[in-house]
Amino acid sequence: MESNNSQQSLKQTFNLLKYTFVIVPIVAGADKFTNLLTHWEQYVNPSIAGLLPFSASVFMMIVGIIEIAAGIIVLKKAEIGGYIVAGWLTVVALTLLIGFNYLDVAVRDLVMAISALSMARISKIVK
Repeated sequence: MESNNSQQSLKQTFNLLKYTFVIVPIVAGADKFTNLLTHWEQYVNPSIAGLLPFSASVFMMIVGIIEIAAGIIVLKKAEIGGYIVAGWLTVVALTLLIGFNYLDVAVRDLVMAISALSMARISKIVK
């Protein structure tokens, strides 16, 4: 009986993480086009922005498309999507850390990356 309860608890935890990593990337990605939640261009490291062949605004729209795609992948294939989201969030956090800007956001993104990695690993167990 305890094993069944543990399995059910693990499944609930997995579903909570899964739907978080479906909704959050899709919402954040869509907001790259509207800037309702925040002005996303401010998070682009100026040294990176200077290397881009287009504006920071266009760059953030591309980021938005990637985030929306990642959320959809999590919905369809949680394990693969979890690794993609974890990697993506780690890259975002590292770019923020390199510029020594928005350290609070960088730490938050690293914590979210660990959560996405955990979801990917749990997905193997709860099939």
